[in-house]
Amino acid sequence: MPERLTEMLMDTWTPLIILWITVLPSIYMAPMNQSQVLPSGSSTGLKRLNEEQRVLHRSKRGWVWNQMFVLEEFSGPEPILVGRLHTDLDPGSSKIKYILSGDGAGTIFVINDKTGDIHAMKRLDREEKAEYTLTAQAVDRDTNQPLEPPSEFIIKVQDINDNPPEFVEGPYHATVPEMSVVGTFVTKVTATDADDPVYGNSAKLVYSILEGQPYFSIEPHTAIIKTALPNMDREAKEEYFVVIQAKDMGGHMGGLSGTTTVTITLTDVNDNPPKFAQSLYHFSVMEDVALGEPIGRVKANDLDIGENAKSSYDIIEGDGMDIFEITTDAQTQDGVIRVRKPLDFETKKSYTLKVEAANIHIDPRFLSGGPFKDTATVKIVVEDADEPPVFSSPTYLLEVHENAALNSVLGQVTAHDPDVSSSPIRFSIDRHTDLERQFNINAEDGKITLATPLDRETSTWHNITIVATETRNHSQVSRVPVAIKVLDVNDNAPEFASEHEAFLCENGKPGQVIQIVSAVDKDDPKNGHYFLYSLLPEMVNNPNFTIKKNE
Repeated sequence: MPERLTEMLMDTWTPLIILWITVLPSIYMAPMNQSQVLPSGSSTGLKRLNEEQRVLHRSKRGWVWNQMFVLEEFSGPEPILVGRLHTDLDPGSSKIKYILSGDGAGTIFVINDKTGDIHAMKRLDREEKAEYTLTAQAVDRDTNQPLEPPSEFIIKVQDINDNPPEFVEGPYHATVPEMSVVGTFVTKVTATDADDPVYGNSAKLVYSILEGQPYFSIEPHTAIIKTALPNMDREAKEEYFVVIQAKDMGGHMGGLSGTTTVTITLTDVNDNPPKFAQSLYHFSVMEDVALGEPIGRVKANDLDIGENAKSSYDIIEGDGMDIFEITTDAQTQDGVIRVRKPLDFETKKSYTLKVEAANIHIDPRFLSGGPFKDTATVKIVVEDADEPPVFSSPTYLLEVHENAALNSVLGQVTAHDPDVSSSPIRFSIDRHTDLERQFNINAEDGKITLATPLDRETSTWHNITIVATETRNHSQVSRVPVAIKVLDVNDNAPEFASEHEAFLCENGKPGQVIQIVSAVDKDDPKNGHYFLYSLLPEMVNNPNFTIKKNE
């Protein structure tokens, strides 16, 4: 500690001595007024200075003040002499009284009113106040009348290196992309030093790295941090803890220092391709799975993160490219396999697909490390499900003449169990569609028979539903619509459309039309109706009237 104090005093006093040697002769050789400020120093120096003043003084009256200096943080057993006020009006007879006013007068700075000596009574800190402005005046001790006008002067507090550098904004956080080239800018730090930046090197800072090499470097004077090692991989190490030192005195021995930390995080770039966790995946699915249902998931892992880890999935080969599809789960980045078309265990029992995962966002700087995609094989086994019976036709159309005999067979429906076990089928009529129970069905062979007479003129169509049920599992049921058309037979006689009453004048002429008659028939022959008209037998031989077809 004594050696450190000695170094600090030497750093401070050396420039003062040089300033004294350089400036003092020019001051004393210049024209001066009657009054002078004397710097602090040894008694010998003061004596020599007084002698030189007597030689160089002019007789012109007035004050001429120069700056005084006092060393900051200086403390000793006695107050420190800052300087001396003097006027050549003072003959040394103690008739003159020196008065000091202004910043710190009477508290920080005290003047000997007889000699003009100014002493600093307290230890001063330049960083709190760098200079003090005071006013000096010489008055008659008896009358207090001013002998000269007051004069203002400044006492400057001389800096010593008593403040270490500080990183006010620290600790710091910074990011830099992984795989950056050497010399890539990371961040800039800044330290401040409360010491005087003008005087000496007390505030001249030099930066260095204490921890963080060989990964990063720092410019000694600009404090710019850069990468110092190429190809730093985030996937190997993501975060670095760097300690930066700022040292004053230009970095020389004896300088004070301060430190801060910089946490540097490597940000991700797309330098890794996706990779399937397995080369072969196995899935099984029931043949009756609903369309669009997921049947399995595959996953291509990517060491990158965020957008750089996103992949899209595709089916690029296989015998089920039109049966299955694969989409990307945005949350998990899984490839989700779904069914696009119905499956049939009895037709095809397995499928083999080749799926591909490819990065969506490719960084062209790393194309040489590609390809940024991977493939895997997916085997899908279709499992048999207990399916309901299947009718031989989706609909049935039957025709029957309206005069068909009861219990006659109108037609037949057939169905089978598509499962390998092939359960027997039983048939029935949904009676909600045959409320009048006009039809029956043979439960074993599906033959539909007539239960009650038909009348086309009453109902031309009958729509019923046939139900097929597996005997081994009654929950497996299928339905099919059956439309029954009733065909016409000529079972209805013609009828006159209306009652007719004809009138004839007594002077009617032969061949005159008396009345036109028409007939209708409830039947519906294919070629339309053709009626023959004639008079009743008792009127056939009547020579007065005849009837003929109206063409």
